[in-house]
Amino acid sequence: MTGTRKQSAGEHPPFAVTVDLAVFTIRAGALCVMLVERGQDPFAGSWALPGGFIEPDEDAAAAAERELMEETGMEVVRYHLEQLRTYTTPDRDPRMRVVSVAHLAFAPDLPDPEAGSDARGARWWQVEEILSDPDAPQLAFDHREILTDAVERVRSKLEYTTLASQFLAEPFTLAELRGVYGAVWGVAPDRANFIRKVLSTEGFVVPDGGTGQASRTGGPRPALYRRGEATALHPALLRPRGTGPEVPGPQ
Repeated sequence: MTGTRKQSAGEHPPFAVTVDLAVFTIRAGALCVMLVERGQDPFAGSWALPGGFIEPDEDAAAAAERELMEETGMEVVRYHLEQLRTYTTPDRDPRMRVVSVAHLAFAPDLPDPEAGSDARGARWWQVEEILSDPDAPQLAFDHREILTDAVERVRSKLEYTTLASQFLAEPFTLAELRGVYGAVWGVAPDRANFIRKVLSTEGFVVPDGGTGQASRTGGPRPALYRRGEATALHPALLRPRGTGPEVPGPQ
């Protein structure tokens, strides 16, 4: 029986590893994603997720944090950052074999981004516009696929975790928290059931002691809350099925 010869590292063609970032925030009640206009080929003039190559002395998480700051000009004190998945299609980048370790990030009240040195511009786009409007810009590389996967990850996270509060600056009202679900899911959960679920989940939110602005109808001033220590929801707060805008898959 003939054994299989093991290949040495030098026999494999070189390839690069990058990070791509799907950065979300909520603006005017809509879920928005940060995109940069590429200033260099390939895809010069096209919109893309921010990102870049991983340096030899850093891991993927450190590269994601660095790119988040460098390419967008943001200095965010508190944000959620997690690895999404790895994209390895051989021809995803026309320059060479490039593997991307994609991440998603979100934080409240993010400012207008500043384009990095290799980008023509940077701005927030409504997710629904990018993924559902046929007249919206086509994203470079496989970034539409990455964005679609990231949106689904965030939607799922809101069902099983308390991360919705990470989209809000503290303190916040329960109406503002419910608005996060409406922005991410495309439809807000039932108000009474939502309030019951949030207040019955120990550590989801904790009272701030203050009150927000009174409503236009002159009702009582709403109570203010802060994030609690809980991280998971048991049972889950499931999103309504068959409602809200559908996110189409990659084209």
